Amino acid sequence: MATSTYTVTGMTCGHCVSAVQKEIGKIDGVSSVDVDLATGRVVVESTAPISDTEVATAVDEAGYEVANS
Repeated sequence: MATSTYTVTGMTCGHCVSAVQKEIGKIDGVSSVDVDLATGRVVVESTAPISDTEVATAVDEAGYEVANS
């Protein structure tokens, strides 16, 4: 199992959290997505490594963006 952590900016409510979880959850291999609204922290667990680009694209689809670290 692989775990990756991201910071997503622009989320302001529970709907935002749901949208991000839904889009990231569509990525093949993703087994769980945990989003902390207060910090913007998103922890993604997957059965195989996923690319940062895949996650950034999914977050963009939800209407938000991954902060550069």
